[in-house]
Amino acid sequence: MKDRIVSWLASPGVPEFVAPPGAVDAHCHVFGPEARFPFSTRAKYLPADATPEMLFALRDRLGFSRNVIVQASCHGTDNAATLNAIALSHGKARGIAVVDADIADTELEVLHAGGIRGVRFNFLKRLVDAAPKDQFITIAKRIEALGWHAVVYFEAELLAGLRPFLDAIPVPIVIDHMGRPDVTAGPDGPDLIALRRLLDSREDICFKATCPDRLDGAGPPWDAFASAVAPLVADYPDRCLWGSDWPHPNMQHAIPDDGQLVDMLPRIAASEALRQKLLVDNPRRLYWPEQDGIGDST
Repeated sequence: MKDRIVSWLASPGVPEFVAPPGAVDAHCHVFGPEARFPFSTRAKYLPADATPEMLFALRDRLGFSRNVIVQASCHGTDNAATLNAIALSHGKARGIAVVDADIADTELEVLHAGGIRGVRFNFLKRLVDAAPKDQFITIAKRIEALGWHAVVYFEAELLAGLRPFLDAIPVPIVIDHMGRPDVTAGPDGPDLIALRRLLDSREDICFKATCPDRLDGAGPPWDAFASAVAPLVADYPDRCLWGSDWPHPNMQHAIPDDGQLVDMLPRIAASEALRQKLLVDNPRRLYWPEQDGIGDST
């Protein structure tokens, strides 16, 4: 039996930065509760319960309005915990699923009705046993009619080899955590240059300017992350998203303070206009397109 992992702070700080009305935390997760939503037998880690109620309390504490809940690898392709959280959100959450290539059309329709708006393809070997590109392409073709997109998670050294796969995906793409670049190499480092080339190859690829705690080993205030990422956000203002990554899977030895993560936002998006795009306009376009352009004060 794996030990249950707690990877979040019970009382994170309240940020000084005030997010704009309608701000979306576009990358977070829920775990369980295990008694109702068991973890996959293939899970590489066994987290403590991180419930929807905990997530929504954090959302309010951080001053955000909405969440995009990404299916956690520990739940495999059973999206019930994610769907449950969306259902409890009163319309303030949407989700990203993980599915098998042979999923029935009726099940895809159930996921859509439940608030799912994309699928995740994970290439991190420490989290998944296999990443079958051919099956992923099959899934991407099947979700096109639903208007969904693909979220792709990989480490920077894999990007060159993934380019043919990414080019073949027929739906919009969101790159998780910018493909985990080496931010210590600065904004002109090879990993971020490769990411820019990918972004320049297609206009429908977005990225998540997330996880300074994972990418900048120096710790708070994550200066290397801020220096490397701010130019990327400035140069691709319509292609960037942000998320807390709560409850920070597997970060039990260096748990970030979510308030400090939010206070990073003015350092990577220097103007009010950039922050509006990063936190409101871009995620609303992807996850609430039927409400795009409509104000939201909640």
